[in-house]
Amino acid sequence: MININDFNFAGKKAIVRVDFNVPLNEEGKITDDTRIRGAVPTLKKILADGGALIMMSHMGKPKGKVNPKLSLSQIVDAVSAAIGVPVQFAPDCGKAADQAAALKPGEALLLENLRFYPEEEGKPVGIDKADPGYDAAKKEMKARQADFAKTLASYADVYVNDAFGTAHRRHASTAVIADYFADDAKMLGFLMEKEVVAIDNVLKNAQRPFTAIIGGSKVSSKLGVIKNLLDKVDNLIIGGGMGFTFIKAQGGSIGMSLHEDELMPEALNILAAAKEKGVNLSLSVQTIAANDFSNEAERKPVDIFHIPDGWEGMDAGEKSLANWKEIILNSKTILWNGPVGVFEFDNFAHGTGEIAKYVAQATQENGAFSLVGGGDSVAAVNKFGLADQVSYVSTGGGAMLEAIEGKTLPGVAAILGE
Repeated sequence: MININDFNFAGKKAIVRVDFNVPLNEEGKITDDTRIRGAVPTLKKILADGGALIMMSHMGKPKGKVNPKLSLSQIVDAVSAAIGVPVQFAPDCGKAADQAAALKPGEALLLENLRFYPEEEGKPVGIDKADPGYDAAKKEMKARQADFAKTLASYADVYVNDAFGTAHRRHASTAVIADYFADDAKMLGFLMEKEVVAIDNVLKNAQRPFTAIIGGSKVSSKLGVIKNLLDKVDNLIIGGGMGFTFIKAQGGSIGMSLHEDELMPEALNILAAAKEKGVNLSLSVQTIAANDFSNEAERKPVDIFHIPDGWEGMDAGEKSLANWKEIILNSKTILWNGPVGVFEFDNFAHGTGEIAKYVAQATQENGAFSLVGGGDSVAAVNKFGLADQVSYVSTGGGAMLEAIEGKTLPGVAAILGE
């Protein structure tokens, strides 16, 4: 694999898959430019070398149709300011050959939203999977996707993938396009390289004890992750809404707490597997219960196995946090994905905030390597000003989860040849 740091882009046109799927307000103004800032080192390297830069990204879910509210034209000024050169705009990403050809060294071009074309995602449009013609439609769309990827590839001499947030998707711009570049003309960007190294540090080179903290609302969304981690970790902390499925499966009374009855057998299997493998699986022992799902609800700490009828667990209680603090501070490798409470409500964000502090403390004071990923986990370290006190904050929630689950990421494999 070519390392971007060693590559000279002088005189070459580079097409870069970035993740500029940034949040916009009603006026079309960016409310969080983290993803743009994350791509800057790669983009500036290309320009500084004397290369011409072509950027491509998706925004939102237009489902193959043009949607002005999701046009990347709205972020041209912000990208220009970030990379320090005026950015030209191509209003049709599939018909930008002339603009790309006219680019001079040091100039930059941003293509319109890739997902305005159904070929980007490569999914048949207007036909159900149960339809007899679905397989034929899927085959046709795959051919169209390849043609679309070939068109994008024709704009440049070099392909760089720096969009980890979409690395788990085999889309035209994230994986298929790599087929049209030689091995010495495709590479990972700086951001992607850091993501891959951070995940490898956790999954392949973890120092012991290794602790994973998995939170969030549903077991079903992270079942594969939990199972894969049982073969890798010393401690597995399960918090948030998903924990109540484990409690009910063991005969606990959970009131109105979120749970998945159909996954109770799986929960028991996970508990048994953890015991068999010698993994310390730590569930909450105390919750902050509320009599309504709202920030203003009445609150009280209760034993996790005895939540009263009409009440629901909304945050980790102090006794749970005390247990988890001890585990985290004694860890040398920490993976954290998902909140341990209803983080979007300020009155139930305390537990998640404390976890963020423990992870930062273990990193700064005890030399642990910590990887944080997932929207609410990232929001927590940012909210409490701790993002620079953990080892790495991942930009891709879904991609990180699939990597942890042991799945191959198409966007990475297309470059590494895996």
